[in-house]
Amino acid sequence: MNGGIPLEDKVVYALGFFDGVHLGHQALLRECAALAEDLGCKAGAVTFVGHPDVLVHGQPMPLINTASDRRALLRRWGVEDVVELPFDRRLMTMGYATFFRMLLARYGAGGLVCGQDFRFGHRGEGDAEKLQALCAQARICCRVVEQIRLDGVVVSSTHIRRLIADGDMEAAARFLGHRHILTGIVVPGHHLGRTLGIPTANLVPPRDLLLPRGGVYICQAAVAGERFPAVTNVGTRPTVGGRGTTVETWILGLDRDLYGQELELEFCAFLRPERKFASVRELQAQIRENGEQARKYFEKS
Repeated sequence: MNGGIPLEDKVVYALGFFDGVHLGHQALLRECAALAEDLGCKAGAVTFVGHPDVLVHGQPMPLINTASDRRALLRRWGVEDVVELPFDRRLMTMGYATFFRMLLARYGAGGLVCGQDFRFGHRGEGDAEKLQALCAQARICCRVVEQIRLDGVVVSSTHIRRLIADGDMEAAARFLGHRHILTGIVVPGHHLGRTLGIPTANLVPPRDLLLPRGGVYICQAAVAGERFPAVTNVGTRPTVGGRGTTVETWILGLDRDLYGQELELEFCAFLRPERKFASVRELQAQIRENGEQARKYFEKS
């Protein structure tokens, strides 16, 4: 017993924001799972609602994943318990030792895992070394994971954001360790695709989400547990006078009403930039050609 909580009820937490849940994050999560198994605890993650930079630096921070996608990815890598702390002014100004004590008293931390560049507490005064010292005083385990490099580049959410913004989905997938994911609820569109024999499913992405470069992508779509090849357009649909940015997907081999259903897209490869065609018929021909490219992509993979 430690702090009144039985050991089997404690949780080993990985600490971080985990945007993208990339290769570096996965190293933390594997270490967290291993420590949890050694101690007979559950593996968990402590993350935040809202990126800290938005409040700390007063600047918008486009995110790689929605909160729900981040939770799903964390669980994919063995996390059983996800704690989402609202990053508000109270948390921002909390001393690092107070933050640590909160993890123990409120969330039953039986061990902690962080990256070597992890900072916490008011003005980022807490770091990995101070976390280790606090854990030693509290007699709980702490493990610090070194940065992961790929092709001589530190794997980071910042680098992956650049790759996604450039539309380089294959490079992004290498640094992520999985394809870039976007999940949302299908909403009604303008029904033009259906009149062209190319029915599409439309998603309206959250404002704080980083979208890939405008253009057409090969995707793998998942609906109700079924997976299909797909062609996705990210952009404003200039040929038909579209307004605002949308994510519009033609799911190959699926022709049914999806309104209100959850659609998951895995971005595989960039096909072409979005452009204005001379006619809707020319657009239709191009989309069909892109559909064949998507089919061939999955036949090869």
